[in-house]
Amino acid sequence: MKSKFIFMLFLFIACENNTGVDNDEKLTFIASEGNFGRSNASITVFQGPNQIQKVSNIGDVIQSIMVYDDKLFVLINNSHLIKIYSITSTGLSLPGIEISTQNSGPREMTIVNDLLYFTNWNSNDIKVLNLETYFIEDSIKVNGMPEGIVSDGTHLWVAISSGNTVEKISINSKQIVETLQVGNGPQQMLIEGSSLWISRTYYSPDWTETYYGTSQIDLLSGSIQIKEYDTGVVCGGDMMKINEQAYRTFEGGVARMKSDLTINRTSKIGSYNTNSLYSADAHSNYIFMGTTSDFNDPDTVYVHNNSGEYSFTYIVDACPGDYAVWEISN
Repeated sequence: MKSKFIFMLFLFIACENNTGVDNDEKLTFIASEGNFGRSNASITVFQGPNQIQKVSNIGDVIQSIMVYDDKLFVLINNSHLIKIYSITSTGLSLPGIEISTQNSGPREMTIVNDLLYFTNWNSNDIKVLNLETYFIEDSIKVNGMPEGIVSDGTHLWVAISSGNTVEKISINSKQIVETLQVGNGPQQMLIEGSSLWISRTYYSPDWTETYYGTSQIDLLSGSIQIKEYDTGVVCGGDMMKINEQAYRTFEGGVARMKSDLTINRTSKIGSYNTNSLYSADAHSNYIFMGTTSDFNDPDTVYVHNNSGEYSFTYIVDACPGDYAVWEISN
């Protein structure tokens, strides 16, 4: 999902159209990052396979989106903004609410007890937005540039992408209680049962080589596993749960993680050009794979069901980077 600096080649796909998704009772929101410095980020809204709304020119690089309590929260990295839209069965209510993050460079977010915690590269902290007052009421300093953030309800877990650590932060005290060494370049995270999975991406000193790895923290024992992948393996950084199992982007698709942190190649969903796969995520019965060939619009998102079967295609603006789903029946 997130501002991947890789060269894109042409896209190849060979899939049968098999909808197999209960698509009429959901709205899907796709955030297109846009191009750095052009403020052309957008959000496209779909009901099933049909586009019902597009909100254009939202700001300079949408980093992440999240649905919570019939609202869509949007972090806009280079505009240093949070935007909040109410959701109805017809899409997003405009113009929405806009909150400045004061040049912080917001990245990723999680919500616990009506507080939105979001990571910030420029200010090297976790800021806390009160969802009743929409006031940024606190911040938690961290040692480096934070990226992914998840919560187990008691603690925040924050990946320091500029280093090799994950910070464990008490929600009650808002203090770092433990710093865990997990290997270079921690990015995205997810909690599966008592395991915290961490995708890692890092580079050679001259930025000519990209390396990938996965780490896992046992939340009960505190033990840590670290796995580096062979040169030539292309993973990307996105992690997701499909059928309650951990998956990550892998060689033009997404594949299930094994307990020893190797990747189950036979479980791979999607067979897209490795260098064109820009992002991937899973929500409800949807698996999204966003592609781009040249970082310009239009771009394409391929949707699979949770059995891995191709369902339909979305056409969106430049660089689809994040996804959210809202149940209309809510």
